[in-house]
Amino acid sequence: MTYKKTDEAVRKLTPEQFRVTQQNGTERPFTGEYNDNKRPGIYVDIVSGEPLFASADKFDSGCGWPSFTKPIVPANVKELRDDSYGMIRTEVRSRHGDSHLGHVFPDGPQDRGGLRYCINSASLRFIPREEMEAEGYGAYINQVEDI
Repeated sequence: MTYKKTDEAVRKLTPEQFRVTQQNGTERPFTGEYNDNKRPGIYVDIVSGEPLFASADKFDSGCGWPSFTKPIVPANVKELRDDSYGMIRTEVRSRHGDSHLGHVFPDGPQDRGGLRYCINSASLRFIPREEMEAEGYGAYINQVEDI
């Protein structure tokens, strides 16, 4: 499967998805569609469709945004220095879609690598486990917990 950012995909974004992914925005905490999602599946870039995170790596950090311990395909995630708002953070972007996803912090579960990928729901599309094969993501089913 080929993943890329297209004008058509960008035109289909809601105003909030556009603000977050294309203008480096942040959704308000505890308002995102996937913050409390506990269904098995994967999360892909809303723009390019590239696989980003698996539900098996999602955890409740209490921060108000979906949190993951690692990307499902590390090569699909870029980490960049972000010194906006007087802070030094590490921004997370999708490699092929170049969508702003959120930030990564070193305060995740130590027994799972110690990282917390704090991701905006507006930058993601969730694909339930039972639809992964049909949508072309069957290669990742082994990284998703059983239903």
